[in-house]
Amino acid sequence: MNTSVKDIIRKRKSVRTFSGESLRSEDRQELDRFLKTVENPFDIPIEFRVLDAKTCGLSSPVIVGTDEYVAAKVRRIPQSEIAYGYSFESFCLFAASLGIGTVMLAATISRGAFEKAMELKDTEVMPVASPIGYPAEKQSVREKLMRKGIKADERLPFETLFFENSFARSLSPERAGIFQDALEMTRLAPSAGNKQPWRAVVCGDKVHFYEKKTKAMQNNPLGDIQKVDVGIALAHFDLTLKENRVVRHFAVKDPGLETDEQTEYIVTCEVNR
Repeated sequence: MNTSVKDIIRKRKSVRTFSGESLRSEDRQELDRFLKTVENPFDIPIEFRVLDAKTCGLSSPVIVGTDEYVAAKVRRIPQSEIAYGYSFESFCLFAASLGIGTVMLAATISRGAFEKAMELKDTEVMPVASPIGYPAEKQSVREKLMRKGIKADERLPFETLFFENSFARSLSPERAGIFQDALEMTRLAPSAGNKQPWRAVVCGDKVHFYEKKTKAMQNNPLGDIQKVDVGIALAHFDLTLKENRVVRHFAVKDPGLETDEQTEYIVTCEVNR
């Protein structure tokens, strides 16, 4: 990305209303190239495909002005949902850097047609898909109502999401040190229903990430969709550290911090100073 990832994160909004203009050839080539090289900290392969709605019989009642979609699938293995969210959000941010609009859709797509187009196997899952295209100048009335309904432009306070050494002590931005930018970009991440299920505890050079489960969103046949959300937030965190030239690595090593029953450990990021 030539544009600052922090600027992209701050400016990007989900797009459901498109201009109807086809992607310019240079933008399509850049997007195709990126989709072949998307990575995640877990080294889990995510297969992306660009799909034509008319050819594949795809539809979504909330999308206007485009017939092109990007979908992705992954094998059902440990950490796959986190890796999926990370990779898909990386694609969305890259698309935004080209002026291309996206929005992750799960419940509002013709899922059978999408899964057929993706040649989905029993061992694989396709949590979301996204339309792609240039945003229309004005949002549709439906889109405005949807954004208002989930309070799409609102986010929980920094101190509600992030903690210091344990969940007993909230973390202020001023005390976040080298992680301040990355955690603020994490805070701004999108999520299903805007539930913001990520939590993080800073312990010195380590940040431990957790999923704060929402009961109403459990038992989904697509898997734990909130783990996808945590992966999205993790992409914001990691890409910001990368932009800030912070050397870091990820490992799944539960620190054993005391949590409630709805909070599940996910992964730890450690920086090298």
